Amino acid sequence: MFAEILIYGLVTSAVYAMLALGLTLIIGIARVMNLAHGAFYMLGAYALYTTFSSLKLPLFISVPISLLVVVLIAILVDIFCLRPIKGDRFHGILVITLILALFFEEVIMLGYGPQPRAIPSYISGRILFAGVSVPSQRLLVVVVSFLVISGLWAFISKTRIGGAILSVSQDPEAAALMGINSNKIILLVNGLAALLASLAGILVVPFLSASPVMWIMPFAKAFTIVLLGGLGSIEGSILAAFILGYSETIVSFAISPRATELVAMVILFLVIILKPSGLMGSKVEG
Repeated sequence: MFAEILIYGLVTSAVYAMLALGLTLIIGIARVMNLAHGAFYMLGAYALYTTFSSLKLPLFISVPISLLVVVLIAILVDIFCLRPIKGDRFHGILVITLILALFFEEVIMLGYGPQPRAIPSYISGRILFAGVSVPSQRLLVVVVSFLVISGLWAFISKTRIGGAILSVSQDPEAAALMGINSNKIILLVNGLAALLASLAGILVVPFLSASPVMWIMPFAKAFTIVLLGGLGSIEGSILAAFILGYSETIVSFAISPRATELVAMVILFLVIILKPSGLMGSKVEG
């Protein structure tokens, strides 16, 4: 059982890390709570279903097209929906992004119906790992997530654009004095966040299927991870993703798979009561 928990917890944690990192970037740099972030996870899954299963395009073409479509949607949302209410960083953005999330859900419901849509696995077979037979598709999730998160880390910490992103996150006014265009950086960050969320949806859809409401619980878990890790902390989000992923896996094996949905709620409650600043964040002043 230990090996199964180790492997399946790693798969779950990898997906959560990708989804939560996008939300962390939005909060840490754009300084907004985008409730539509989870919808990009769903849109990624449905975009791939459309291109790969319906249009029968090859996977190596379907994936980039699907990612591009969702990123473009996120950019349009930022330009036409978020930027006009930039002065109201809390209530207005919360309301408009919630409306957008529900709007995307209804559009998918109308276009595809409420029933789940299945997508065949990208790679077939199983691999024996530590004595556990694991579907190759789930190990693919771990490998891709690791590569993407490592690439994001290198991009932010090693490149000039990444330095600009960090400057905006630390002090937007000082960054503006240095000639950094905050609007362009925020647009880039929204695109990156949507890319991470949609890729997470693409990776899990072969074994979870696509449904119009598939974004709700993953977003709630991503939000829990961001708070647990500390608002805006990339390192904290990665650590928190593993804490939640392995906690859910242990509960699934020890109690019941149905009980896993309660884990995030318990963690969220404990964080708010005991440590509002999270594991690696500073307390946000209200």
